[in-house]
Amino acid sequence: MTVRQVLPSGRPRIEHLEMQGIVKRFPGVLANDHVDFDVRTGEVHALLGENGAGKSTLMKVLYGLYHPDEGEIRLNGELVRIESPVDAINLGIGMIHQHFMLVESLTVVENVALGLPSSRGPLTDLHRVSQRILELAQVYGLDVDPHAYIWQLSVGQKQRVEIIKALYRGAALLILDEPTAVLTPQEVDEFFVTIRQMIRDGHAVIFISHKLHEVIDISDRVTVLRDGKRIDSCPTAGCTKADLAQMMVGREVLMKPYRAPMEQGGVRLALQGIHAQSDRETPALRGVDLNLYAGEILGLAGVSGNGQRELAEVITGLRPATQGRVLLEGQDVTGQSPGDLVQERLAYIPEERMKDGMIKDFSVAENLILRENSQPPYARAGLLNLGIIGRHADKLIKLFQIKTPSRKTLAKSLSGGNIQKVVLARELSRQPLVLIAAQPTRGLDIGATEYVHAQLLKQRQEGIAILVISEDLDEVLALSDRIAVIYEGQIMDVVDGETATPEQLGLLMAGVDEGEAIAA
Repeated sequence: MTVRQVLPSGRPRIEHLEMQGIVKRFPGVLANDHVDFDVRTGEVHALLGENGAGKSTLMKVLYGLYHPDEGEIRLNGELVRIESPVDAINLGIGMIHQHFMLVESLTVVENVALGLPSSRGPLTDLHRVSQRILELAQVYGLDVDPHAYIWQLSVGQKQRVEIIKALYRGAALLILDEPTAVLTPQEVDEFFVTIRQMIRDGHAVIFISHKLHEVIDISDRVTVLRDGKRIDSCPTAGCTKADLAQMMVGREVLMKPYRAPMEQGGVRLALQGIHAQSDRETPALRGVDLNLYAGEILGLAGVSGNGQRELAEVITGLRPATQGRVLLEGQDVTGQSPGDLVQERLAYIPEERMKDGMIKDFSVAENLILRENSQPPYARAGLLNLGIIGRHADKLIKLFQIKTPSRKTLAKSLSGGNIQKVVLARELSRQPLVLIAAQPTRGLDIGATEYVHAQLLKQRQEGIAILVISEDLDEVLALSDRIAVIYEGQIMDVVDGETATPEQLGLLMAGVDEGEAIAA
């Protein structure tokens, strides 16, 4: 492959960046244990590992957010010290964070210029910045309007702005942290076109992702970390998803969960003409009709911000519906409180488990009875029965394989996967009729994801009606008997989970129905 000696920005390319013997310690934790990692110009090097494996720590060392306790970084053979992100940027290292660092109320050009010196001294030179943005957009296929406000942009467009910001600042090496987590399949394809163009122009890219098929598709090399150590590096062309998963977890991983034939029962949950407002008092749901049956998993797919959160909150009593009805087992429960719905055997796994799913400064045992802490047998006459609570907690810790030093351990001390197990254990131990699971594996590694999927499929077999709300298409396709796609607060279509394709769902997620796609 022929690559440029000088990048379109005018900055010399990074021929070879090496991290050698990186050690980073935190109190009681060895996050990076003598890790070696390198990336060369004109390649995508993927970094894989479970949660807590040390990926983010290693990249924060490279970007100057952490200082290593041991080890060194060499750029084109020369030893460099990166004390801060400013040092990293000056060396040509840029980082695109999973959660975009943009000011919503400013325009694209204002966000790109933010924090940079102006060629006109105290006066802004937004026209000059705008021209440069258009040049970069043309070179890398990043279609974006410099004068659009950030709040007006789609998620994919916001990501393009982040990339333009980094390129404008002269990044020769880009660190991409879970860059496809919130993109539709079509946006992922467009994003990969941009990455490949950057590689042809002589950039180097570090790609962090949980999605193994994407790693295999886009990367040239892959390095796997486990428990803070580098397990192996290999050319991606010689690796399978099963190989990578086994290196990450240390055991064989079931790549696609087994979904037994569905034994569909009657309608457990019915949504009829549901309308609701967002937190900004704008329409979030516009006439949603859905039926959820006993013994099925109905997946709800959509790009973030299209009404998924509001729908889950209306069902669970956390947000009022302005129109329409919610029927549970044929009974109208619209507007009932979350506590009343618990009594009706409705369970809820919220997408923000630490904010809405538990109290982080409570113990594991206390979090396991949050729904029923004031009811017998856990409490009588206002007093907690600690013996019964302890035995209940020990039983669930064993049953759901929660890794915790003890039931008295504070929830905030657990890993993300084990926090999710606590929420699952609490909600499923009440033997619900309906389970609403919002983003059930967001941020979880492949081992924890495998466990959560197995639990959801087990509950399906036991006849529970399950609504899985997820922005991860792989997850929706792996679990769902039927898939509903939501766009701008409306259900675009409900399709068979067995025959649905990522391309079909991606079009629906972008607001294109099948008739329009065929006509086009």
